[in-house]
Amino acid sequence: MPASNLLQPIALTPPGRLQTLTENRRIFNLKSCELNVFESYEQTYDVPLTFGDFVITSMVRGKKIMHLDGRAAFDYLPGETVIVPANKTMLIDFPEACPETPTQCIALAVDNAYIRDTLHYLNDYYNSAEDEKNDWALHFDQYHFHNDTDTTGLIDKLIRICTSSELTKNIYADLSIKELLIRILQSQHLQLQSEGAHNDSNSSRFRFVLQYIHDHLTERIAVDTLSKKAYLSRNIFFRWFREQFGITPLEYITRERIRLARQLLADENSTVSQVSLQCGFSDVNYFVRTFKRSEGLTPGAYKEMLTRSAGSSRD
Repeated sequence: MPASNLLQPIALTPPGRLQTLTENRRIFNLKSCELNVFESYEQTYDVPLTFGDFVITSMVRGKKIMHLDGRAAFDYLPGETVIVPANKTMLIDFPEACPETPTQCIALAVDNAYIRDTLHYLNDYYNSAEDEKNDWALHFDQYHFHNDTDTTGLIDKLIRICTSSELTKNIYADLSIKELLIRILQSQHLQLQSEGAHNDSNSSRFRFVLQYIHDHLTERIAVDTLSKKAYLSRNIFFRWFREQFGITPLEYITRERIRLARQLLADENSTVSQVSLQCGFSDVNYFVRTFKRSEGLTPGAYKEMLTRSAGSSRD
């Protein structure tokens, strides 16, 4: 996980002020949200946690194992976020927590009426044309995701706002929560369209363009070609893509190529140069720089990490 996608460290609660060693809680209340900072200092399992409002959680340090809605348990690590609907109970394990390596997680509970009003506003004023109408809505089948740089920056900003003593903090929090919600909605929309592109590439302009990108990742993809596929001018296509998905077409292409690279590097017989070409990078040095900027380590180091991990599993 790139360092730029990890939340800024939050000072731990002084030992003398701890109320409990499991999910010690600090609360910062604002008009439309409540910031909770949770810390755990001992191994514990099946700890229940429920909020009466929609909640955005993000890991700061340590490791949890999350159980949600009867689905398969998953590791929850720094640089990741989980969204949970109101009144849904999370069961949490703390397999590595101890005084030397505590877990720390933030949970931003947002008033349900605020979420509803924000979605209504977006649907009234920022929706697609009628032939590609896309209702803004939260999807809780996509609840666990890796933070990107923008999401990390917004969560860091909200932590600073909520823990400050500024008289205007409710105003700043309101603006930042709306932006964070939009980022989450755009990310979910992109994932839904990308998954649908593999099943029905002719169902919408979105999916047709995304399917074309997936089918030509190993080739040079020109933005002019994509804009023609969408029947839009280059400038309008750029703006349309970013408004829908929160990133530019070039950022999406790069992200998908790095995703493919991670899969190909898992093959012990592959080389960095081969993977670079297979992922559409004509310059291996540019591929190395891009991969490191995205993943926090070079392709060679990533491949070595996978090899060591596979060796440990066999032992």
